[in-house]
Amino acid sequence: MAQCVQSVQEFIQDSFVPMVAVLCSEEAEKVTRKNNLNFAELLRPFCRLTSEGHIRDPNNQVQPVKNLRICVNNVVASPTAASGALSPAQRRQLNEVVLSCQPQEGVVANVITAGDYDLNFNDHSLKASVPWYSAWRETLLEVNTSTHYTATTPWFEAYRENFLQLMPASEHEFLNHYLACLLVVSSSEALPVEQFLKLSQEQHRIQHNGEYTHPKWFIPNTLKYYVLLHDMSIGNEQRADTVYEDMKQRYGAQGCYLLKINSRTPSVKEDEQIPDPWSQYIHRNNLHNQDMNDDLAPISNDAAVENSVGVAEAEPHQSTEKDGAFNSLCSHPLELDSTNHSGNLPMLGILNSDTKKVARDPESAAGVVASHGACLTLNDHDRIRQFIQEFTLRGLLPHIEKNIRQLNDQLVSRKGLSRSLFSATKKWFGGGKVPEKSISELKSTSCLLYPPEATELQIRKMADLCFLVQHYELAYSCYHTAKKDFLSDQAMLYAAGALEMAAVSAFLQAGAPRPYPAHYMETAIQTYRDVCKNMVLAERCALLSAEVLKSQGKYSDAATLLIKMTFEDSDLRSALLLEQAAHCFINMRNPMVRKFAFHMILAGHRFSKAGQRKHALRCYCQAMQVYKAKGWSLAEDHINFTIGRQSFTLQQQENAVSAFRQILTNDSRQTATQQGAFLREYLYVYKSVTGESEVDLPLLPLPCIDSSATRVYFGHERRLAEGEKQAATHVSLDQEYDQDLAAMWCHLEEQVATAANRGVLPANFQPTQCCLNSQTDNLRYPLAVVEEPIIVEVTFRNPLKVSLALFNLSLLWSFTPDGATTPQEETAGDANTNGKESVITGITQGNDIITTEVILEFHLSPEDTKTARLRLLPHRTGQLNIQGVVYNLAATSSGDTVQGTEDQQTLDWVVRGRQDLQIRGPRLNQTKEDKMLVRHGPDRRLDPIITPPMPLMEVFFLQFPTALLCGEIRKAYVEFCNVSGVALCGLRVASTHPEFFTFGSRATTPVTPLSPTSAENCSAYKTLVTSPEAQSGSVGAEMLVLAEDFSQPSGVMEIPVEGGTLRPGESVQLPLWLRGPDQEGVHEINFLFYYESKDKGGKISHRVLRHTVFICASRSLSVRASACHSSIPAQENQEDRAIGSMLVFVDVENINTSEAGVREFHIVQVSSSSRHWRLHKCINPAKDKDCKLTSRERAKLCFRAMPCKPQQAVGKYIFADLNLGNERIISSTTPCGDFYFRCCWKQESPRVIPASTRSTAHSRSQSAVPAEDSIISIVNKCKELDLNIIIIWKAYVVEDNKQLILEGQLHVALQTIGKEACSLTTKEENQEMVLLKFKPELPPPVVSPSAELSHLIKTNLLYPETYSHPFVQDSLCVVPVTLSLSNCSLAQVDVLIDLRHKSPSSESLEVHSAFTWVGQTQYKLKLKAQEVTSLALQACFLQAGVYNLNTPRVYARVAEQAAVCESSQQTASPALIIITNA
Repeated sequence: MAQCVQSVQEFIQDSFVPMVAVLCSEEAEKVTRKNNLNFAELLRPFCRLTSEGHIRDPNNQVQPVKNLRICVNNVVASPTAASGALSPAQRRQLNEVVLSCQPQEGVVANVITAGDYDLNFNDHSLKASVPWYSAWRETLLEVNTSTHYTATTPWFEAYRENFLQLMPASEHEFLNHYLACLLVVSSSEALPVEQFLKLSQEQHRIQHNGEYTHPKWFIPNTLKYYVLLHDMSIGNEQRADTVYEDMKQRYGAQGCYLLKINSRTPSVKEDEQIPDPWSQYIHRNNLHNQDMNDDLAPISNDAAVENSVGVAEAEPHQSTEKDGAFNSLCSHPLELDSTNHSGNLPMLGILNSDTKKVARDPESAAGVVASHGACLTLNDHDRIRQFIQEFTLRGLLPHIEKNIRQLNDQLVSRKGLSRSLFSATKKWFGGGKVPEKSISELKSTSCLLYPPEATELQIRKMADLCFLVQHYELAYSCYHTAKKDFLSDQAMLYAAGALEMAAVSAFLQAGAPRPYPAHYMETAIQTYRDVCKNMVLAERCALLSAEVLKSQGKYSDAATLLIKMTFEDSDLRSALLLEQAAHCFINMRNPMVRKFAFHMILAGHRFSKAGQRKHALRCYCQAMQVYKAKGWSLAEDHINFTIGRQSFTLQQQENAVSAFRQILTNDSRQTATQQGAFLREYLYVYKSVTGESEVDLPLLPLPCIDSSATRVYFGHERRLAEGEKQAATHVSLDQEYDQDLAAMWCHLEEQVATAANRGVLPANFQPTQCCLNSQTDNLRYPLAVVEEPIIVEVTFRNPLKVSLALFNLSLLWSFTPDGATTPQEETAGDANTNGKESVITGITQGNDIITTEVILEFHLSPEDTKTARLRLLPHRTGQLNIQGVVYNLAATSSGDTVQGTEDQQTLDWVVRGRQDLQIRGPRLNQTKEDKMLVRHGPDRRLDPIITPPMPLMEVFFLQFPTALLCGEIRKAYVEFCNVSGVALCGLRVASTHPEFFTFGSRATTPVTPLSPTSAENCSAYKTLVTSPEAQSGSVGAEMLVLAEDFSQPSGVMEIPVEGGTLRPGESVQLPLWLRGPDQEGVHEINFLFYYESKDKGGKISHRVLRHTVFICASRSLSVRASACHSSIPAQENQEDRAIGSMLVFVDVENINTSEAGVREFHIVQVSSSSRHWRLHKCINPAKDKDCKLTSRERAKLCFRAMPCKPQQAVGKYIFADLNLGNERIISSTTPCGDFYFRCCWKQESPRVIPASTRSTAHSRSQSAVPAEDSIISIVNKCKELDLNIIIIWKAYVVEDNKQLILEGQLHVALQTIGKEACSLTTKEENQEMVLLKFKPELPPPVVSPSAELSHLIKTNLLYPETYSHPFVQDSLCVVPVTLSLSNCSLAQVDVLIDLRHKSPSSESLEVHSAFTWVGQTQYKLKLKAQEVTSLALQACFLQAGVYNLNTPRVYARVAEQAAVCESSQQTASPALIIITNA
């Protein structure tokens, strides 16, 4: 329960105070009206005693009376019988009291921490604010020792105070009956004494005539106190004193008083500021006066007054604290539902506008003059205070004391008991008790009335008098006695009243001699409610008991009691009590936060039914603190919806919009129907809030926009294919962003920019980003070009289960022209509402700045995510800022557009608004502060800089294939178009696969047809027809080519455009040769075209165009080649003899699976390219020159290679062509030579690109080999071979019953003698499983130098294959044999030849055991670099047979080296000779 400003004891004492009536003469009323007050209002701020009073009980014991307050009211007589319920006017007053008391806005919130919940209460009158509940254990320790303060509810205290004072007087109790009457007469009367007599008679008539039932009087002999009111400003003070002396003689000094007021006139301007203690009461007085005039009949005599104040006031300092709360009146009219629900009070809906004005403007209701007591000085205040003191201490308290004694004597005499009730208490309660019957067993005796002189009523009357003067012990005794008598008579109304006051008296007794009898209160409440059907008394009893229980820490019992008092008869009472029950739950030892929230929801609902919309809104907002972000989405939706409605009714537009926004933006679990209702309600509220003004567009919550997913594209969208033309793919919004691809494109752009700037990358180089998204680098301002569109892709998400429709969707932007510091022209993106124009402009000159495209309709299905692409076309240079989107939002019952008559209805629910695109940049992580804090960098993708015009190029491809055979050559065409108004130059292209294409070399490009149609049946190669008489063993044609003709080592090619410039609107078409990749499969090939503007110095230095193709490569041929030293005897030519020759073996296999319709392959030519070797002739034994291969067939070709002449190998490549057909293809021209060099660059062979590799080695061979050269390096140089084989083939393909001829070329690089090379690279198979190895692997074996040195010397035996000898005539057959020795290295070699037979193996024993070498058996020779020499040997045979002559052992040693090795000739094929007998 909310904490009161007063203590519980003070609250109960002020709830039951002595009542004093006032009757004034007309002249006296005029005196007080000078201060805008009547006499009762004049006394009200001073009605609390400042000193302690005393009375003597019947036992003659002095009882102190502390802090006593009296209630002074004007007499308003009513002939109607008083009912037990409040009148409609009184209920309206209570409603107005609660309505006028609202929490102040803008005050510091009181935060109560309860577990995981932080509850905020805006409370201006809070004594303390401590977050006392932080954890379970801490609560257990602190609850018993600390005082907990919670948010106060001043509206409840105001309601309770007014309710207790508005209670009608009842016959069963006397607490609110009048004990005395003040008769007030002015000293200016002609005969004051006679006027006193008239007033006395009037009071007697009202009390004893029986005509009036209201007001009620405590005892028949009511105390009359005579007050002579003297006006100091106009009256004769001496005459007043004379009259007063006469009054003392007539009425006694203790029965009259002279009160002097109005010591100053209002016209006198004094510096003294007189306080106004009456202002805090005027508002409630006027409310009460308005209601009482409606229901109570005025008194028909001169003593009647206009106002009747039935409100008991708090002490002055407490009232001053509440003043701000009472004056914080509502700022909006209270709107009620048109229908009146059953059980609801009519409340303020029936009040007229004047009454509402009075309730909200107390100053105007009080009169024209706003101040009160203008004629009173501080001395007058003291006089009034002194008058109250005199009246109470010398008049009222003695009167009460006398009546207590009289009642005590009467009761003792009637019952025949002891002298004093006080002394007989033990006797009364010591004996046996009468068993009390339950409430259900008792009959309703509301019709039972005791006569005034009944003993039971006298006991109750005495108890009430004791209670009013704070004699709670005697009061409890009397109440307890009366309770037993009433129960015995089954007078349940009287019994309930006695039980109620007995419980209160027991609680208020000093020292608490007995515990608080809570069961008394429960019985009293149940009796009032169920038996007597008097909810007013039940409510009073519940309010008192709840305060007592709360003071004792019994919050659970208090909450249960309050909840039981909620009924349908009064929504206001139920709402207030439910709210207090909620506060009880939050103040328990273990706060029940969810119960608090639940009952606050119930209280808010009842407040709403009672018309208290502000309080209903406050309750829902406080409950929302508990339900928010706890996963209870349905509860959150209900609360937000109610908050939105209440806020809208109270004209709190921002709060209403915010609440409805929460319903729509959260992930709701509501049904589609409910969400549709929420959306329509939201649109209605928004439409009402915004109205027709669209100058400042509001923010809309729907649909949800993923700002981080926003993509921005700069430039025109890709043009589709035109006929046979295929446009470059470039960049589009349809492509997904790939980080690896972006890095690849950036690398290509760096390459081409470096090549364009003479091998140096510019310092201000920035890679081109045509499409920006969340993964790109957006730290810099992007650059856009004038007259080129900017496309913004915005991602919309519909979180609801109902469709959404957006109309007139466009971008919201601002623009700063060049040279301006602030945006001079800004557009709100407002579209025409008629929907006829698809392009909108800004406020003024938007069309001259930027053209904005509008999407007329954009529909979102339920729970759908969809993107919209919005375009801007800038016309001026400057800074553009894209701020958000603007659109009309509407709800549709389905995804279809509403047609017919419903179209107009749909338009009524359309609202115009915007959403901002707020993109947060990447988190910074550079400095220590960035790592400690959460900082984000800028994201400038929506802030492009508009630059001057730039060239714009489009690229088209003609006859570009999608499938090729491996190594196939195809000719295509590329068209370059300059579609801008600026000339472009510096056209270049870079690619990830530079070996895939070529534009041809400058010096060797053949004359090609001008158009693709004219080249349909032409070969891509340059060919020459050979004579049919050419023999198969003819020498290959040779051609020398400079490396610089093909050399572009960076992989960046300059496109050979005539003049190097493309003027505006000009286009050029160039041939492009393509070669299928060597590996089968699908290959992604990327082109990056680079170009610059003729006008240098712009912000954009260059532009690029991207193109990606996918080529499917199929198998064609597999070529394997190897080379070895020739074993053929040296030629007669001394030059050839000194150099030697090489045998080249080429193995060609058709590995095509006929999937592409290939019928057969023809090997038409074999060419070679090298700086040092050339193919000399084909020595293939087959006579058929044309080599045909069908599927899986293999052909073997053998060629002799000769070294080039030294004078030919200076900086040039020698191409040698050996054609196998009737046509010779010139391999040194485009495209054959181009692809050959590009394949060499791809392999990155250092022996191909550098020009001085071989010449340097050759020059070093002429001099002595340095000592530091190792044997292995000498051997490696010996085995080096720089010979590239080019296999040119044709394939016959049948396609659509038409035979096509395809052509292509394959490359094999022979780099090592004796090592086989292949045109296809072997694919490494992925090892699926790796075995665990627990032992370290052995290091690879070291190759001994002897194995390497065995290749230094090449041996060859020359002898006749068959030799006939007559063994009959001569038993010894001697055959001459020549041993040829060749030094294959570039160093001098020492050679040792040993002809002695080595211990032969069993296998070779039979072959050579019958012959022997005769003559010298060992030879020592020195062979110079690449020297060839011969030795004449003789072999002796003893009989005919077949013999192996390959038995000489040859040892070689590099000069000045110690290592000696045996030649490898011993392991070569045997040299067989056949000896026959002649």
